[in-house]
Amino acid sequence: MCIILTPRRLITEEIPSVVNEFRLVAKDAIEAGFDGVEIHGAHGYLIDQFIKDQVNDRIDNYGGSLQNRCRFALEVVKVVAKEIGDSNPEALGLYLANCLSKCGILFCHMVEPRMITAWEKEESSQSLLPMRKAFNGTFISAGGYDREDGNKAVMKGCTDLVAYGRLFLANPDLPNRFELNAPLNKYNRDTFYTSDPIVGYTDYPFLEDSI
Repeated sequence: MCIILTPRRLITEEIPSVVNEFRLVAKDAIEAGFDGVEIHGAHGYLIDQFIKDQVNDRIDNYGGSLQNRCRFALEVVKVVAKEIGDSNPEALGLYLANCLSKCGILFCHMVEPRMITAWEKEESSQSLLPMRKAFNGTFISAGGYDREDGNKAVMKGCTDLVAYGRLFLANPDLPNRFELNAPLNKYNRDTFYTSDPIVGYTDYPFLEDSI
């Protein structure tokens, strides 16, 4: 028997207890032996629902203005950081890369923190270089790369491979387009992670279809 629950808006008084749940889960993770935790604030999950004005139609202190919509996310970050926050994330990443290499792991895939916003990126392609040097297997970087800066990152030895997400979604023949240096389809962010209507996943044209 499958029970389907209809989502509902949290009442204001419930929010502190939800924030505290993030703190407790982070605390439990560390006690269980994890080195750190990642706060997931994207892809339509709860934090993302508070942040995005297309979804958040609240009229309390957690809705409306940009500051209000970010309030829940910042409250979660503050309690988690206070509970288990790491004081040296670079040292943590380097230690993990070394340990993974000793385990004989074939590849390590990390995200380069290059994105300021969804459309603006900063040049920080060296930030993963210490981890890349510490790991003996194949090192894969992601982080808003295009054809040009992806090639540069590989040529400079910053990474072995570059992973593409949004560009691959909008261009099912991305390797062929990169090889020909052909124009790319623009991805439509409004169709990401939607179930109705089902568009934006298999309906982007191939190169031969768009000529």
